[in-house]
Amino acid sequence: MSACVPTRAADSTRPERIRQPHSPPPTPPRRFRIAGADLSASIAVFLIALPLSLGIALATGAPLQSGLVAAAVGGLVAGRLGGSSLQVSGPAAGLTVVTAELIHLYGWRTTCAITVLAGIAQLGLGYLRVARSALAVSPAIVHGMLAGIGVTIAVAQLHIVLGGTPQSSVLDNIRGLPQQLANVHPAAVSMSALTLVLLLAWPRIPGRAGRLLRKVPAALVAVAGATATASLAGLTLPKVELPSWSSHALAGLPEGPVLGLVAAVLTVTLVCSVQSLLGAVAVDKMVTGRPGLRTRVGRADLDRELLGQGAANIASGALGGLPVAGVAVRSSANVQAGAVSRNSTMLHGVFVVVAALLMVPILELIPLASLAALVMAVGIQMVSLHHIRTVTRHREVLVYAVTTLGVVFVGVLEGVALGVSVAVGVALHRLTRTRITHDEKEGVHYVHVRGQLTFLAVPRLSRILHQLPQDAATVVELDGSFMDHAAYEALQDWQSSHCAQGGTVELTGRTGTRIAEPAGSAHCRCRPWTPWRNHNCEPTTSSHPAPAGSRPGGSARSARSGEAGGPDSPDASGAPAGPHGPGAPADATGSSGSSWVSGGSSGSTGSGHQLARGISAFQRNTAPLVRGELARLAREGQRPSQLFLTCADSRLVTSMITSSGPGDLFVVRNVGNLVPLPGEEGGDDSVAAAIEYAVDVLKVRSITVCGHSGCGAMQALLSAEPGGAMTPLKRWLRHGLPSLERMAAKERPWARLAGRAPADAVEQLCLTNVVQQLEHLRAHESVSRALREGALELQGMYFHVGEAQAYLLADSEGSELFEHVSAAEDLRHPA
Repeated sequence: MSACVPTRAADSTRPERIRQPHSPPPTPPRRFRIAGADLSASIAVFLIALPLSLGIALATGAPLQSGLVAAAVGGLVAGRLGGSSLQVSGPAAGLTVVTAELIHLYGWRTTCAITVLAGIAQLGLGYLRVARSALAVSPAIVHGMLAGIGVTIAVAQLHIVLGGTPQSSVLDNIRGLPQQLANVHPAAVSMSALTLVLLLAWPRIPGRAGRLLRKVPAALVAVAGATATASLAGLTLPKVELPSWSSHALAGLPEGPVLGLVAAVLTVTLVCSVQSLLGAVAVDKMVTGRPGLRTRVGRADLDRELLGQGAANIASGALGGLPVAGVAVRSSANVQAGAVSRNSTMLHGVFVVVAALLMVPILELIPLASLAALVMAVGIQMVSLHHIRTVTRHREVLVYAVTTLGVVFVGVLEGVALGVSVAVGVALHRLTRTRITHDEKEGVHYVHVRGQLTFLAVPRLSRILHQLPQDAATVVELDGSFMDHAAYEALQDWQSSHCAQGGTVELTGRTGTRIAEPAGSAHCRCRPWTPWRNHNCEPTTSSHPAPAGSRPGGSARSARSGEAGGPDSPDASGAPAGPHGPGAPADATGSSGSSWVSGGSSGSTGSGHQLARGISAFQRNTAPLVRGELARLAREGQRPSQLFLTCADSRLVTSMITSSGPGDLFVVRNVGNLVPLPGEEGGDDSVAAAIEYAVDVLKVRSITVCGHSGCGAMQALLSAEPGGAMTPLKRWLRHGLPSLERMAAKERPWARLAGRAPADAVEQLCLTNVVQQLEHLRAHESVSRALREGALELQGMYFHVGEAQAYLLADSEGSELFEHVSAAEDLRHPA
């Protein structure tokens, strides 16, 4: 290490490397181009959409062309105008029951008119910007609705699979199954069975050949296999019939009772909107899992998505198509196939138009039993065991079950209304289920409050509290997770009155932890992240309940907690406030200090005492809140999604700057956030072992290298003198020499911050070091293998301590720019 190594901060010949313009120079307009990834993804989506569109049209009893019309319009109109770039819209299985009922009641032309009106209603909702409000519907209701629709579809299509004709209601279909089983058509059953076998077996073909074959959608293989077999075997069974487009029925004026038509429009609007919005959110989550795609496509604009879906439904209904909504199966296939823009969705619509015009003879060879088996499988998959486990864990099985049964036996709109009613009832029951009991033991009165303490429970609480003797010693146990302002005021007023009359009050949480200490004892009111030296702990002379809206098990904090004060902030007497309270020295060990340590030695002093006090505060305030989560992690083991490699600097609190909790991050810290190259003589195996364990055993999805401002290791690299004894620190810092050389290399671009130049050579080296350590990471075998398989992404991060500002590396292969992470952004910058 030499002090003569040139640095760019001192290079006067290249100032332009740091001082970048605030905006790039104008670029000439580019011609319209379609990425190869979009083209291949659109073909994959088209191959899935074609058989599903025909199958859904068959299940609704609509003309089969209507499914193709909806698929084409969904791709072209919703794909172009919608707010989710990668969501694919078309005829959805979730609308099958609704559409079938409308066709049965009003006929096809009126159903098309209802679709148009529903699209107009969606446009209105989009302009009112209420899309986010639709997501407030309980997931249990949505999953229950989809499960009920899935059961209805499966039972109806089972009749076609067996060679018969379904009835109009689920009960009629169930009652008719015995007779249908007695009159099975072998040809239809054999083609249905072949379709189901291919549909289930195709994704499970093992080996390299399986990976190649699985690129062809299973739905297409299943229907094509059944069609080819039926044609070669000469089987006689009902097949697809596509009438001439010249006789295709378009929308007509709605006919029927006004209230019935209004209810129908509301039903279609509700189902289409909720399914599309939930689909857009799900696509956002899938996009997040693809490195680099988030910055290219952005987050979904849900209000624009409603507008796009409304326009698509207007066009589809007017052209004689089925209602349109976002479809999870096609959207998932679009993302997984590698689509990078909305061009893939629109191209799939173009392919559907071409198929509808030019492939009619081929489509008419498809057996109806094969399409029915395909749709029946989709219906069965809509009853998700994962969703059932989720609602069970959140104690919403009743809402799910009522919604599902309501949709199956009454109807979609009625079932959803029942589900909403039950959900509201369950919420009110939980909110009002507050049990307040009073008991006396050895002269102490115990008032136990179980449940949420809201204004609804204030009359009962006040009645019991005011029946206590005026000078009684009282313990109020709050066994709940919420206290609203009305309850807080009532409890505080009673407490003040009771203490003024000679009584004592102690408030405890669900585990017996004190919310307020008895009068005269020391009590810490500082935030959990307040440094020890900045604690502004002061003794309290009276007990106060926790603030309104807080968790009863948490610490009571004053409005000024954690804000006033560093170590030199004077109290009223003018003495500096140490960590034990105003006027107490930092190493005080008196009775006031010892009261903080549970089971600690009275002789503990200095930082050891600070550590014990901090642990005691954790046991008192935080442990009751996290004990359940930590117990779960203890049972299940750690499953972090991120390896976070950062400096050992004490100012970097990883959980605070990443808003992470227990089990989220697998953290490796060392001096200078260095990653030694594998195989180097005298290298460090501890970092390599942590990387191997995180990638191969824990299966982390991301590794982040985080540097920071004012790094002492980087300062040591810049100021190191040649020669001298090789201390352990010098031997370790030699792993940072490649970063120093990278910064000095004139042919390399400079790592820089968005909006400003690095403040000095140290900050420049800190940024360069992050980029260099990412290259070292790629040299590790486990990392390079996971990167090739697409199972891992690398990220660079820089944290400016003084500004409390995080930056993420946008592109390590090009400009090496670290961009701001704002409070309103959700960015992912793969390195």
